[in-house]
Amino acid sequence: MRIRRILAAVIATAALAGLGLTGAATATAATTKGAPSAVTPEECREGGGMPENFSCVGGTHNGQYLLD
Repeated sequence: MRIRRILAAVIATAALAGLGLTGAATATAATTKGAPSAVTPEECREGGGMPENFSCVGGTHNGQYLLD
């Protein structure tokens, strides 16, 4: 009986630790992306895109708004 309680406690601790690591990895992945939401026309061109109207089309900044 005592071994079952200890084993259950170890499994529960490992499960909670696993959730913590998964959450930390997800948070890191989400913050690593960090692309700016607006770029200058020059940055758009440098990224391989073409400034058109009010957004950058193509390249690494595709779909981002252009700053004046």
